[in-house]
Amino acid sequence: MTRFAGALLVRPALILISAITVALIVASLVAIVLYEMRQDAFARARDTVENLALILERDIERNIEIYELSMQAVTDGAKDPTVLQLPPRIRQRVLFDRSSNAQDLGSLFVTNAAGDVVFDSRAAPARKVNLSDLEYFRVQQGGDAGLFFSKPFLPRIDRPEPSIGLSQRLEDARGRFAGVVVGTLRLNYFRRLFDGVTVGAHGSITLVRTDGTVLMRRPYHEKEIGSSIAGVPSFKPLLQADKGCYIGKAALDGARRLYGFQHVGKYPLIVVVGLGAEDIYAEWQRRAWVIGIVVGVLDALGLLMAVAFAKQFRMRLEMQGQLQTLADTDSLTGLDSRRVLDTALDVEWRRARRHKQSLAVLMVDADNFKDFNDHYGHVAGDSALKTIAQCIFENIRRPGDIAGRYGGEEFCVLLPDTELAGAIHVAETIRLAVFAANQPHVGSSNGKLSVSIGVATFDGDAAFGVTAELLVHRADQRLYEAKAAGRNTVMPQKVRPQWAAPQGSSSRQAAGPMSPASLQVDGHAIDCPGETIVSRIVADR
Repeated sequence: MTRFAGALLVRPALILISAITVALIVASLVAIVLYEMRQDAFARARDTVENLALILERDIERNIEIYELSMQAVTDGAKDPTVLQLPPRIRQRVLFDRSSNAQDLGSLFVTNAAGDVVFDSRAAPARKVNLSDLEYFRVQQGGDAGLFFSKPFLPRIDRPEPSIGLSQRLEDARGRFAGVVVGTLRLNYFRRLFDGVTVGAHGSITLVRTDGTVLMRRPYHEKEIGSSIAGVPSFKPLLQADKGCYIGKAALDGARRLYGFQHVGKYPLIVVVGLGAEDIYAEWQRRAWVIGIVVGVLDALGLLMAVAFAKQFRMRLEMQGQLQTLADTDSLTGLDSRRVLDTALDVEWRRARRHKQSLAVLMVDADNFKDFNDHYGHVAGDSALKTIAQCIFENIRRPGDIAGRYGGEEFCVLLPDTELAGAIHVAETIRLAVFAANQPHVGSSNGKLSVSIGVATFDGDAAFGVTAELLVHRADQRLYEAKAAGRNTVMPQKVRPQWAAPQGSSSRQAAGPMSPASLQVDGHAIDCPGETIVSRIVADR
């Protein structure tokens, strides 16, 4: 219960959804009760079942007739040589109109005499399937059965929902069997139609074939679909007239009902509507109105209160989100703020130590930025910082990579699970992107805006005293080395193989001046730039 209440506070829309759900449930329950109270007389109940049966019959007949016309158009097209010679795409449009793709209508197929599908309303070319073993094919193969309604079955290639097949026979010029045109109609159509009709708690609606096969029934029980009621006494009155009304005992559940039935036009179908005898009570009508009005007012008040609460909570969450965004984002560059960066560094450092994974830190600093501001002004300086931020953002590819403004013209990039070589590659990509932006900088030796980048990595093996702060400090030392090396540089640079020193010369002379990036102890970088270099960099940075 506490968890549900917390969810409501975090998601205000759930308040309104919950209120609507409760209102709908209450309204549905009351609607059932009100309907039972409306049964004021047996005569009115008789009119009700007859009218309902008529309405359902008209709806079913109209939809089946539309489907039959679509099938007839396909039949005519399949016999027309002109249509058959059309290109496949145009032929598909000529044979199958859009009505064949209506809701609850399955595929329309044209088969040859062997039962192989040659035209398919939902695929061109037709899907490969053989229908020769199905009832609607075998019946038409034995003789012209007109528009034949099959027993319920599960389609093989469409959605596996209970359906019936409507088939027509195809004949060649000599009157011989040439295949069938068949369309599938999902039983869900009848179920939805029946669910939209109120017949009381004990009422029923049944659609049967004239041979007694049950195609759909409300209340719905899957085991009853496809069963036969031809041998029960209550079925016989259905065959004695095209429409009528009688009282009988249901064959499927044994309940006594007032039944109204109607044959569906020229088709071998019968719609039967039944009202339970216990639902026909007129004396409850007055109480029904009182209950309905009271419940309606309460539902309306509940919804209004829910809307008001939802609005207040939504405004509160939006304000919190805006404040959080302002706190987490650097307003100038759009990158993460220093607070977010520090938090992310702590999280990634802990993860790297726990899983013994590598973690890389890049410290990025604009070269000669003070000279840039002095010459171009602070507005241009802000623009330059935005350019650098954009270059950084566009060159960190993975979702887990993090970039933020560290302070002033300095930026920091965290690259989880990244070795030194990969980190140097990313740093070089960022450096080249900034340089390629061609931002003029008269105070730079290159004449363009550039950055220096220091790289430090943690290899997953945390020695005593190694902390996240030390990792950032190492990256900052690399940045100083990049400044000392002439700027527009990444430190450490890629390691290159060294030639052997000539005999008689010292190792320092053979290798040349030692780079600060070359100091490694047990796989860990120890950054100890000379005091003179550090003081010089600090002086002109």
